[in-house]
Amino acid sequence: MAVASAGPAELGFVEAAPAWRLRSEQFPSKVGGRPAWLGAAGLPGPEELACALCGRPLAFLLQLYAPLPDRADAFHRCLFLFCCRVPPCCAGLRVFRNQLPRKNDFYSYEPPSENPPPETGESVCLQLKSGAHLCRVCGCLGPKTCSRCHKAHYCSKEHQTLDWRLGHKQACTQSEYLDTTIPDHNFLFPEFEIVIETEDEITPEVVEKENESEIIGSMGEVPEEELDSMAKHESREDKIFQKFKTKIALEPEQVLRYGRGIAPIWISGENIPQEKDIPDCPCGAKRIFEFQFLDIIR
Repeated sequence: MAVASAGPAELGFVEAAPAWRLRSEQFPSKVGGRPAWLGAAGLPGPEELACALCGRPLAFLLQLYAPLPDRADAFHRCLFLFCCRVPPCCAGLRVFRNQLPRKNDFYSYEPPSENPPPETGESVCLQLKSGAHLCRVCGCLGPKTCSRCHKAHYCSKEHQTLDWRLGHKQACTQSEYLDTTIPDHNFLFPEFEIVIETEDEITPEVVEKENESEIIGSMGEVPEEELDSMAKHESREDKIFQKFKTKIALEPEQVLRYGRGIAPIWISGENIPQEKDIPDCPCGAKRIFEFQFLDIIR
């Protein structure tokens, strides 16, 4: 993994926010709901958003607004994280990038207003400024349409069936209600804004430790050889986990850590990848660490 010049980490915290602040034109960082895509170019299709294990559509987990100031083509840049919600596949994760230059066909050259727009209704936007239609269930590209009304779009047969069963069957012939009668499909994660703050680099000097007498008392009669073996393994694990706990203790409500080139904080010594384990970018460049998330859905 290549190393970039790293400064302090940016920490993300979840907060409730009005719907208008989480729309694409506000360039939000957020958890849950439907993805707030920047534009249609390069968006993942249904095949890319299918779980590699069970084949079902992946669910949008979070997006992070992470522009690159030194790249004209990435003045606006978002990272999107998806996961499978079906046990036992739920560990499957996929990340996508969506970016635009500052001068583009969809958004103002100037920063977005901090004031709510005149119309701040809760209706769901299911069409990008580019004209691309989105799935009524998940908000991803919807190349399929309802064969009856030809106005409802879906990413997959599974989501079309789900929407039909939960309300579209009744609303299908009433086109004026299509965007206001979208039911709760129980597929999306709860939606919150991710608010970013710079990490305080002061590390607490005192770290809470377990009572040694309790640990010794709980060991009982264990053979000396077994104790030596356990000690060698646990000493490294303990240091890694203790470092993780110390970092998190500074801001226990953090759900995200961001910084291009910073070092991740590992919770365990198991499965830490070596540089040879991380494939190069298709362009041939070495990949660098950019963000990690922690206990997003509580």
